[in-house]
Amino acid sequence: MRQPRKSLETSRTTNAVDSRTAIDHFLNTIVKRPTNAPRTGRLAFALDATMSRQPTWDRASHIQSDMFLAAQDLGGLLVQLIYFRGFRECRASGWTDNGTALARKMASVTCQGGLTQIGRVLKHVQKEHHKAPVHAAIFIGDACEENADELCHLASELGIRHVPVFVFQEGRDPTATIAFKEIARLSGGAWAPFDMNSPAQLRDLLKAVAIYATGGQQALQDHCENTPARQRLLEQLKGPTP
Repeated sequence: MRQPRKSLETSRTTNAVDSRTAIDHFLNTIVKRPTNAPRTGRLAFALDATMSRQPTWDRASHIQSDMFLAAQDLGGLLVQLIYFRGFRECRASGWTDNGTALARKMASVTCQGGLTQIGRVLKHVQKEHHKAPVHAAIFIGDACEENADELCHLASELGIRHVPVFVFQEGRDPTATIAFKEIARLSGGAWAPFDMNSPAQLRDLLKAVAIYATGGQQALQDHCENTPARQRLLEQLKGPTP
């Protein structure tokens, strides 16, 4: 039996009202959603594990837990350890929010002689970002034995994807300095030197990037301690886009 015309019109009106109510509710939810809500940051933590870097590796393994503590109040932090050493050995751990577990993993790794494999690290970060957003990457090293133009191309691709690389350089190798500064600039990150004999420098740098990975540049400005490391990173992040 066909419904009376009045019933059909009433039904259509009711459906239209329900749809409008649902749309209004959706729009209100989006408008009220905080734009700077805390998030769980995903940070790729890459280190050169060739022979010359054992002392710094040991030091980093002891202070890396400060990264997790610094990001805790801003939503937390997931970290993946990446390292290269020996003959074309480049490994990555799973993602973890446990500083103690990461420290155990680092303690189990011994540095071995070999050439740098920074390109493999940058490619790996790209692959991880395709799976789920990587908010920042750290690379700690003292040398660069690869083609700088190829590394710059990879860094630019990360920059396009908004994955900044923060490069912390041990020592004063001039070839490494040029390459590291360009990797940082092209990816939208920052470069900073540190002294192996001053663990506070490295600690401040790692904490600053952990805060950045969790809350972005604004969090770095608002929540990070006012240290020289923080100021150096902020100055570069505010610089002109390449």
